[in-house]
Amino acid sequence: MFDKILIANRGEIACRIIETARSLGVATVAVYSEADARAKHVALADEAVLIGPPQPAESYLKGERLIEVALEAGAQAIHPGYGFLSENPDFVEAVEAAGLTFIGPSASAIRAMGLKDAAKKLMEAAGVPVVPGYHGDNQDPEHLAGAAEAIGYPVLIKAVAGGGGKGMRKVVAPQEFAAALDAARGEARTAFGNDAVLIEKYVEKPRHIEVQIFGDGGEAVHLYERDCSLQRRHQKVIEEAPAPGMTEEMRAAMGEAAVRAARAIGYKGAGTIEFIVDASDGLRADRFWFMEMNTRLQVEHPVTEAVTGIDLVEWQLRVAAGEPLPMTQDEIPLKGHAFEARLYAEDVPKGFLPATGTLSHLIFPDGARIDSGVRAGDTISPFYDPMIAKVITHGPTREIALARMTRALEQSEVAGSVTNLAFLAALTRHQGFAAGDVDTGLIERDLDQLVAGVVPAPRIVAQAALAAAGLLQPGALSGFTLWAPLARSVTLAHEGEEITAVIRARGPEGAVIEIDGAEIGADCEASGWRFEGVKAVPMARAGARITLFSGVAPVFDLIDPLDRAGADAGGGNLIEAPMPGLVKAVFVSTGEAVAEGQRLAILEAMKMEHTLVAARDGVVAEVLAAAGDQVEAGAALVRLEEDEA
Repeated sequence: MFDKILIANRGEIACRIIETARSLGVATVAVYSEADARAKHVALADEAVLIGPPQPAESYLKGERLIEVALEAGAQAIHPGYGFLSENPDFVEAVEAAGLTFIGPSASAIRAMGLKDAAKKLMEAAGVPVVPGYHGDNQDPEHLAGAAEAIGYPVLIKAVAGGGGKGMRKVVAPQEFAAALDAARGEARTAFGNDAVLIEKYVEKPRHIEVQIFGDGGEAVHLYERDCSLQRRHQKVIEEAPAPGMTEEMRAAMGEAAVRAARAIGYKGAGTIEFIVDASDGLRADRFWFMEMNTRLQVEHPVTEAVTGIDLVEWQLRVAAGEPLPMTQDEIPLKGHAFEARLYAEDVPKGFLPATGTLSHLIFPDGARIDSGVRAGDTISPFYDPMIAKVITHGPTREIALARMTRALEQSEVAGSVTNLAFLAALTRHQGFAAGDVDTGLIERDLDQLVAGVVPAPRIVAQAALAAAGLLQPGALSGFTLWAPLARSVTLAHEGEEITAVIRARGPEGAVIEIDGAEIGADCEASGWRFEGVKAVPMARAGARITLFSGVAPVFDLIDPLDRAGADAGGGNLIEAPMPGLVKAVFVSTGEAVAEGQRLAILEAMKMEHTLVAARDGVVAEVLAAAGDQVEAGAALVRLEEDEA
C-alpha cells in the first residue's frame, strides 16, 4: 500500500478520498486554487499546496504542476477523483513517466473508451449490444441528416467527445435537424474542443441503467447496477441501486456485458458501463444497449457502496498498489436499497440556473450519509460545479430507503443560496417515482408539478414577519408595546409574490400578525416562540433573506421600499448577468431591433452556457459587454431603449 498520495481534485470527492486514505493509514496531499484556500478538503488533508488562480485551466487542470507537487511532497501516487484530469490519457502517461502511480485505468483504456463512436465499434466487436445509429467519420451536415432519416426520427445528436449532457440534442423532425446540429456542434466545440457528433436512435421510454465494474488489469467483476433515470438536461438528479423492476435474468445479462466490456480493454480500477434501456415493455434482457463507459469513479458511487458494503475508493487504492481484486463475483453481496440525491446551489424555477452565495447556515440530519465538500460559512463560487452535498440513504427495502430520503431532505437546513432542496423532496414524493415507474423523461413531463411552490402555512409567514421586524429576539416585544396600539407593517417577497404583514403587540410576551385579513397569534413562552400553539421552526437570517426550515425551507426576502422604487425605475430595459461568468458571445449591436425571446448573448458560468434573451420587442440602446469579458452577477450586458408604448 502507498504511504502518501496526492489528490488532484477538490470538493466532496477530495474529502471522500481523504476519509478512506486515512482509514488505511495513507497520508494525503491536497491541492487548492486561490478560491479554495479555506476549503474543507484543504483542512482535512495532511498537507495542502496552492497550485494557482481560481480558473480550472490555471490550477486543477495544470497536469505538470500537479505532478511537480506530488514529487516534491514525496507522494507515490495520484488519485484524480472525477472530472478535471480523471479521464485525460496524456495526464496518465505524464504521471507514470514521472515514476508515480495513477490511481485509475491505463491511458490506452481511457483512449479506447474516450470517443463515443470508437467505443461503440469496440463494444460491438466484444459482443456488447449498442444503440442503432451512425458513428462514422463523415461529418458533412447532409450526410448526417441522411443518416438520421435512415435511423428514423426521433434521433439524438451527441458530441463524440461529450459528457454531462453537453453537445446533445433531441430531434423529432427533419426540419429541426440543421439547427439542432449547429447548436450541438457549437456547444461541443466550446466544452471539448471537438465538434464531431454521432447520431443515435432516440428510445421512446428510456431508462438510464449503469453497471459498476472493477478490474485489476486481468480479471474483472461487476458490483450490480444503478438506475440513473431521474435526469434534467441529461444530468442525473437522483440515483438508486438496485434498479426498480430489475429481473435476475436482465441483471445477469447486463452484468456479463459490462464485464466483457471491461475485459476487452484490460481495464484496471473503478469504471461504469452506461446502458440505455427501453422500458416500454418492462425490463427485458434484449432491450438494453451500450451508451458509453466512464473510465473513473462516478459521482453516484455511494449507492453501490451502500448495497454492497464495499468501499470503492479502498478498492481503487489496493488495486493501484498492485493487489488483485479483493473479491470474486460470487462473493459480492447485494443488500437492501439505496438512494442518492444531489443537492445543488441552483434556482429551479429559473430553469435550474446555477447559483452562488455564502452558506450562512448548513446542518444535515442524522440517519443519512452526507458527502459534502463545504461547511457553513463556505462560499459557492462561480468557478466550479455548484454541488453542496450528496445525500445518501439506505434501507432494507426501496420503500423504506425512499422514506428515509424524503425525511433527510425535509430535515436538511441550508441558507445563504437558493437550492434545489424542495425540488428533490418533491421528486421523492412523486407518485410514479415512488412506484418505481421511472424513465429519463419523467422530470420534463411533470416539471410544472415538481417545481410548483408549496404555499407556506400562515404560521410560517407570521414567524418570518416577526423575524423581519426584528421582534423574535428576547425582550424585543417589551419595547414594541410602548407604542401600542400602533401597528408595524413589513412586506416580504416569497417566490415572486409580495406578502404584507401587520404586527400588533398584545403585551410584552405576545403579538398578533394579520396577513390577508387573517390573524395569527404568537406567544413567547419559556420553551420558545409558538404560533397558533405550534412551536416555531428553526430558521436562519442573512441580511434581508430569511429561511425557515419547515420541510420545504421557504425563503422570504424583506422588501425595502427604496430598493423596490429603484428597481421599478429600470423599466425592465436592462439585460443583466444572472451570475458571475464569462461573456462567450454577443449577438446584437446598438440600434438593432430585437424581438421578444431573441438571443442577445451567451454567458458561460459553472461549466455551462446560459443564453440571455430579450424580454420584449425593442431596440438596442447600448451594448455594455463584449465577448471575452468576465462579469459579476447583476452586471448590465445590454440595454434596450425606453418603451414608449
